[in-house]
Amino acid sequence: MDRIRWQQDQVAGVPLNRHVGFVGPIEVGNVAYDGSNRFWIWSTPLQEDIWGYGPTEQAAKAALEAWLVSWLANFRPFFEALGNLHST
Repeated sequence: MDRIRWQQDQVAGVPLNRHVGFVGPIEVGNVAYDGSNRFWIWSTPLQEDIWGYGPTEQAAKAALEAWLVSWLANFRPFFEALGNLHST
């Protein structure tokens, strides 16, 4: 999970059981602890209604990263075509 920089969220200086993930300056997701169900939920602002969960914070972060890699693969043809335009 080295590709995502995680930052613990806080309110009024009090750390929360929520971490926000960034790639560069772009927020790509977050994981938060659901105490009533005792698991970590991940979600992303990049795609509406996409979320998942894991039994631990690390598992939820890994699941978010796996989803992000898969989702970004859909854009590969666009970026490859863009690269070909610039190389001509």
